[in-house]
Amino acid sequence: MTVEVRTKKQEKQFLEVPKRLYKDDEHWICPLDNDIKQIFDPIKNNFHQHGVCARWILIENELVVGRIAAFINYEKAFSLQFKVGGIGFFECINSYSASKELFDTAKLWLQAKGIEVMDGPINFGENDNFWGLLIEGFTPPSYGMNYNKPYYRDLFINYGFKIIYEQITNHLDVNRPFPERFNRIAEWVSQKQGYTFKHFSKKKLPEFAKHFMEIYNDAWGDFENFKPIKMETIMESFKKMRFIMDEKLIWFAYIDNVPVSFIMVIPDANQLIRKFNGKMTIWNSFRFILNKRKVNRLRAIVMGTKKNYQKHGLESALFIKLKQYVIPLNRYKELELSWVGDFNKEMLSIHKATGAKPGKKHATFRYIFETVK
Repeated sequence: MTVEVRTKKQEKQFLEVPKRLYKDDEHWICPLDNDIKQIFDPIKNNFHQHGVCARWILIENELVVGRIAAFINYEKAFSLQFKVGGIGFFECINSYSASKELFDTAKLWLQAKGIEVMDGPINFGENDNFWGLLIEGFTPPSYGMNYNKPYYRDLFINYGFKIIYEQITNHLDVNRPFPERFNRIAEWVSQKQGYTFKHFSKKKLPEFAKHFMEIYNDAWGDFENFKPIKMETIMESFKKMRFIMDEKLIWFAYIDNVPVSFIMVIPDANQLIRKFNGKMTIWNSFRFILNKRKVNRLRAIVMGTKKNYQKHGLESALFIKLKQYVIPLNRYKELELSWVGDFNKEMLSIHKATGAKPGKKHATFRYIFETVK
């Protein structure tokens, strides 16, 4: 029996499902409960201003054995050939019947609201967090990246889902020299007249947020179903990162003082919250702050370059700026370049140019309802 989450008790049950499923999995790292709860909070997630969501738990023999959420982002739902909704935060025991009941529940809710297709796993927010089903590379996830049981892929496929794109994550050894050609391009770009590079400053957050929005919306504007990112979404994201953020890991490139490219990297908070079991208590907050310097892994959340300035080597120069800061710290070992859609050939070629190695693959699936097949 599926039960819609409406009470505090049911919300707690929703959060506890993966903690039981993964209790013996050495690679799983429990996301913070508050990070999940905020997604379903209209006050803390601005996507509620132009969308709706619901979540359910699955109960069998008085035990909660699964969960799922469904979303409709009205800014994107009706811009394709189908009316598209989404599902996410799926967790389930290894049972086709249990997974089918969860998928059916989400499908019926979406159908009742005029939706014809459900994509998933996705997030009710931007795709930098909690997006995609892990299908390769079952190693400890970085902060915000989905981790799941290998059998989940079969549960999706057996229901009728099909992969619409894969998200590629590559890993870069921080202490390994970049290929010589990469260095030559970076040096040439860095010395070009009118080209300047600045790292992020919290004191100038509104200015850098504006530059981020300008670059991001230009860089990604040609991708299918793209909707411009809003300033309030950017400010929310920066606010969430403030406790782990290092200003000198976020870099912007300018040509004649016009913002044209950026890279955003953060230390991997999952190394700090691994033993928190999802709880950011006062004591855990103290441990988080105290141990920040012990983090040895970085995650590149997003990169972007305006269309007219792509293939100018700007990304190479930004990577060099990062390395010039990171290497002397003698702290970080790995940079995770996550995640890039398999359709984004330009960004994947940049990953390859750095010498990065394959790390993980996630997949976004699609299920087309019978009424439109």
